[in-house]
Amino acid sequence: MLTYIHIPYCDSKCHYCSFNSYVDKFDTRREYMQALYRQLSFELERFRVQRGQIKTLFIGGGTPSTVAPELYAPIFELLSPYISQDAEITTEANPNSATESWLSGMQELGVNRVSFGVQSFDADKLAALNRAHTPQQARDAVLVAKALGFEHLSLDLIYNYRGDTRALLEKDITQAFKLPIDHISAYELTIEDGTRFSDTPEARQENEALAFFVAEEIKKRGFTHYEISNFGSYQSRHNKGYWKLENYIGAGAGAVGFMEDRRFYPQTGIEAYIADPLKTVEEPLTEEELLTEKIFLGLRSNIGIARSILSDSMLKRADILCEEKKLTATPTHFYNENYFLSDELALYILE
Repeated sequence: MLTYIHIPYCDSKCHYCSFNSYVDKFDTRREYMQALYRQLSFELERFRVQRGQIKTLFIGGGTPSTVAPELYAPIFELLSPYISQDAEITTEANPNSATESWLSGMQELGVNRVSFGVQSFDADKLAALNRAHTPQQARDAVLVAKALGFEHLSLDLIYNYRGDTRALLEKDITQAFKLPIDHISAYELTIEDGTRFSDTPEARQENEALAFFVAEEIKKRGFTHYEISNFGSYQSRHNKGYWKLENYIGAGAGAVGFMEDRRFYPQTGIEAYIADPLKTVEEPLTEEELLTEKIFLGLRSNIGIARSILSDSMLKRADILCEEKKLTATPTHFYNENYFLSDELALYILE
């Protein structure tokens, strides 16, 4: 099973960010981490977690590097008996706050993978996105993490911001591959309600060709395209666990947990979460909803769709897509090689 921990603190609010994060509540960090401990203690019992059963742990946000390693220590001590010896343990980090001492402290706790929120190596674009770091800080952070001996390093890039060109994005990708990374997440800018960019939707440009361009530029440098936004010589086990709909604990304000046919939503407000971290809203999922998710997630990644979950009519439509060279098939699964068509293909199968 998987575990996700949400850290809702940020040193700046990116103009495109719709995640549950705050820039003005740093004084609550210690209490928040104590509340996380309480929720995780409860979730270990709710999920009936056995020793060594947690295969991946992901600390996301927000910005996990805004919280000192010593505040994470009790949580790692709590989870340690349940984490497998070969677990993938990832933290997100921003280049400006992921100092050498912070990275070293997280490594000592057991973190073996860092995902850096770089977004671009272009200074003007970083400023326009309201990122808090410089291109040099991004390069330095990755190099420091490598020197410390982290096993796996990833970085995020964003495209289709207003003014993005092939030349700019190729420069970003070229710079990324000069660094010792084994994974890239490349996301298309989306405009979400409640974000700074929702007032200026023209910040996003419509250029579908850039999505294909970014994917091809990354692939031709040797990374496998294993999900619509993810590439690597290493494929994140935590990501793939989500797409397989494996059970996962979701701890923290704004996190989501999943077990079999239910989702669990803790409170999103930091103060409310601290006051009662065990209060969650439970969402039951129908068999139809679970099947729909498996089809959508399977087609947007290299997980694929198991034949065994499809009805006879769905199997017929999947076979038609194979005849049209839009899907490939094995005796057990259907696979999609063009993830940018995944939603269209899923909707056809589900007709």
